[in-house]
This record gives sequence, C-alpha cells and structure tokens, in this order.
Amino acid sequence: MPTSVRLDKNTERLLQRLANLKTQSKSEVIRRAIETLASVERLDEESPKPRELVADLIGCVSGGPDDLSVQTGKRFAELLMARRG
Repeated sequence: MPTSVRLDKNTERLLQRLANLKTQSKSEVIRRAIETLASVERLDEESPKPRELVADLIGCVSGGPDDLSVQTGKRFAELLMARRG
C-alpha cells in the first residue's frame, strides 16, 4: 500500500546516506526503521508481553509480612523521617 512521507532536507540526506550505506532502497530503510521502532516500543505482535517476561517470578516469593501493601505511604514517610534522624 503506497504511503507518502514528507521529509526535510536533512532527513532526506540522512535517508539517502543510510540507503547507500546499506545498499537498500529508501523504502526498505524506512520499513526497517519502523520495524525497529515497533520492536523497541513492543508493538510488534511477536514481542513477549511484560507479564510473559516475568512469569517465572510471579508467586516465587514466600514468607515476610502479609500486610506489606497496607499504608505504604505512611510507612515510607516513617522511613524517611527515621533516616533524617
């Protein structure tokens, strides 16, 4: 599907230099750049979801107080005050 992109002169020069360096068409350079950005942003369908990346860690900790998430703001403030002296 055709898509039109307007580039400023500097970006057009960079694109042409990349195409020459990689011996690819400018369209191929743009496609690869989009694929790379999608991968970094985890938008491609093949990228693992965040939950999948830590699935082996979920539920692996046992012991400790069972009320750690209760009044965390208050506990954090107390820790800061204790640190200040």
